[in-house]
Amino acid sequence: MAQGDLIAQVDNVSKRYQMGDVIVDALKNINIDFEDGDFVSIMGPSGCGKSTLMNLLGCLDQPTEGRYLLGGQDVSKMEDDELSAIRGSRLGFVFQSYNLIQQLSVVENIEVPLYYQGHHEAESRERAIELAEQVGLGDRIHHKPYELSGGQQQRVGIARSLANDPLVILADEPTGNLDSKSGADIMNFFDKLHDQGKTLIMVTHSDEMAERSLRIIRLRDGVIESDERKRN
Repeated sequence: MAQGDLIAQVDNVSKRYQMGDVIVDALKNINIDFEDGDFVSIMGPSGCGKSTLMNLLGCLDQPTEGRYLLGGQDVSKMEDDELSAIRGSRLGFVFQSYNLIQQLSVVENIEVPLYYQGHHEAESRERAIELAEQVGLGDRIHHKPYELSGGQQQRVGIARSLANDPLVILADEPTGNLDSKSGADIMNFFDKLHDQGKTLIMVTHSDEMAERSLRIIRLRDGVIESDERKRN
């Protein structure tokens, strides 16, 4: 895809949950286009629909109504196994709590997406070492997550998210568990990825972190309150 092409489209999407006798409208007729190379922050108060939207963007859930197109492909009505394949091949995830496997080394954690995609072992190892070096952990590849600082663990998470060369990187509160210096370091990595043309969509509560992105979308009560492009 070329810079500026539409890479993801949320088309008139609503999401409802049945909670006992109560129906909760988590998202209401949402329309968002994401361009290739976008760097987007999604913000809003608790319960506004951020997590629901991220779950839909990450193919972890499906809309009640409307369509979600990823790379031009409608994934809205796919079966679970198809969605799993899409997640593994087209999406990268960075989590607030890192979600690393404690029994595996740094390089093995980075290899996990490649393992599930059936890549050759030698090629996977070479790719994982290369990514570890890119995030400044080339001298830590045999360490376990519990031997690393929070900032280092999140760098492993970033490297893992890049393993399958995804269309979109989804980051859910990626600096939420970090001190301000480590959080700024992680945002520096995101800046570099954006400069390389990667598409990033990030949920954050931090105005300071959101200001680093290209565009800020604010949700409230399941609808888009504002959609502001910060810079070109």
